[in-house]
Amino acid sequence: MAEEPVAVSPPHDCPGTSSAQAGKAAACQGCPNQRLCASAGPAGPDPALEEIQEKMKGVKHKILVLSGKGGVGKSTFSAQLAHGLAANDTKQVALLDIDICGPSIPKMMGLEGEQVHQSGFGWSPVYVEENLGVMSVGFLLSSPDDAVIWRGPKKNGLIKQFLRDVDWGEVDYLIVDTPPGTSDEHLSIMQYLGATHIDGAVIITTPQEVSLQDVRKEINFCHKVKLPIIGVVENMSGFICPKCKNESQIFPPTTGGAEMMCKNLNVSLLGKVPLDPQIGKSCDNGQSFLSEVPESPATSSYKNIIQRIQDYCGLHQSQEK
Repeated sequence: MAEEPVAVSPPHDCPGTSSAQAGKAAACQGCPNQRLCASAGPAGPDPALEEIQEKMKGVKHKILVLSGKGGVGKSTFSAQLAHGLAANDTKQVALLDIDICGPSIPKMMGLEGEQVHQSGFGWSPVYVEENLGVMSVGFLLSSPDDAVIWRGPKKNGLIKQFLRDVDWGEVDYLIVDTPPGTSDEHLSIMQYLGATHIDGAVIITTPQEVSLQDVRKEINFCHKVKLPIIGVVENMSGFICPKCKNESQIFPPTTGGAEMMCKNLNVSLLGKVPLDPQIGKSCDNGQSFLSEVPESPATSSYKNIIQRIQDYCGLHQSQEK
């Protein structure tokens, strides 16, 4: 049986997952992720890294959706971001679900029960529309109720396979929906995509301090692994009554919410998405909330946030050139 990792925090002077000293520096001693980061050992780097780098040459923009907290709406946001970007039928969009133990993207995208197909070029994504492809461990399970009970190395292997073996083709935007936290899946995606240029991370929170506390850890994680932060989205930010149009704070921001946190940590606030019961209903039905409820204040907020993400990616691309 594999040895359990020691539950300690990453070192303050962590060299980062893309460093040649990852897992080997003195600061790495005792870190629970040392073995994963040091996977490029004396035998040389993992050959999959070069294969993934080659595969990702056809992907223009890569966006990670992160949060230190569960239940704040990462998958919901990822799904709406994918629908919003794919609304422009000249853009090819891919959505990769690496929440191995809780894959909710198939349900939200109306693809529950679909299967992954093999082609001469690798695994084929499951398509919502011609320009919107999805990949998730949920497509590999015999039932949506099956539990995925895996240790880190097996999760690591599947993420590697998704990046290396899926035939994404030419893609304008690859959105990666991640589980909560700063552990195995996050280190794996950074390890394998680190050399391919990631545009950045969109970090999701809710207004309460209990959520912001974990999101600060996620921001710290991004700084340590040198992952650019596109900005923060505050979900469940008030409730606008559909009849009287008055706004109520269902989850009061006792410490100033995401806006104050962003000011203190010098990161961008992309926007606030108010509560709307139709968001959950659309996700349960596998539909695009943006298309189903176009007049909702939440739809307007989503569209503004998506536009800001597109502007960031465009600016980032021009600076790289």
